[in-house]
Amino acid sequence: MRLDKYLAKSSGFSRKEVRRFMKSGEVMVNDAEVMDPALHITEEDEVYLSGYPVEAPGDKYLMLNKPLGCVCSNEDGTHPTVLSFIDLPRANELTICGRLDVDTTGLVLITSNGKWAHRVTSPKHKTGKLYQVTTADPIPEDAVEKFNKGLMLINDKERTKPAQLTITSSHEAEVILTEGRYHQVKRMFAAIGNKVVELHRQRIGNIELDEELEPGEYRFLTDEEINSIK
Repeated sequence: MRLDKYLAKSSGFSRKEVRRFMKSGEVMVNDAEVMDPALHITEEDEVYLSGYPVEAPGDKYLMLNKPLGCVCSNEDGTHPTVLSFIDLPRANELTICGRLDVDTTGLVLITSNGKWAHRVTSPKHKTGKLYQVTTADPIPEDAVEKFNKGLMLINDKERTKPAQLTITSSHEAEVILTEGRYHQVKRMFAAIGNKVVELHRQRIGNIELDEELEPGEYRFLTDEEINSIK
C-alpha cells in the first residue's frame, strides 16, 4: 500500500494533510525520514507520524490495565480517562467496551469496532466477566447460593441474572457476571449486608488481563483473543 494511503486510512487525515506532514519531516518509516508519498508499505514496516507509531489500517482492538483514579469515558473534567493512556492517533474516538468505576482496577477492552464492542457488553451474548473482590466483612457460605439465584437490588425491578460466586478466603471472592448493571458487584454484596472495599476485573470472556501489563499500560489483542468474542 502507498504510504500516503496507509497514513490516511490509519490516522483519519486526508492525503493532502499527510503530504504536508511529509514535507515538514514528520513522517518516518523504519527510523528514516520519508517524503515520498508513493513509497510501498508492507506489514513489516514501522511507520511513525509526528513521533507516534501508526498501526496498519483496520479496526483496532486493545486491552488496558486500568489503574485507580481514572474513568472509563471519552472525556471527563475531573479525572483522567482510560483513553488518555492510549498513545495512538485519534485515541479519543475509540470505543470503551463497558465501564469500571473510578475506584475499580483491571481489564478494560477498547476498540474501533462498534459491533465487536456491542458483543462484549450486550447481556444477550452472555460474555462472562470475572471480578476479584475484597470485602469489609467475612463472606458467608450461603452467599454462593444467593448469587446463583439472583438478587434483588435497591431501585431495580428484576433480580440480577444468576452470578457465579467463588469464595477464595474469608474476605475475598471471585464473581462472574453476564450482565453489567450500574455498580452491580458492589450492590450485590450490599444486598447481602457486606461492603466491597477492593474490586478488580481480571477476565472478559476468554480474554485474561496480561500479567505483564502494569497499571496504565496496554497492548493490542491477538487474533485469537479478538475472535474469542462471539
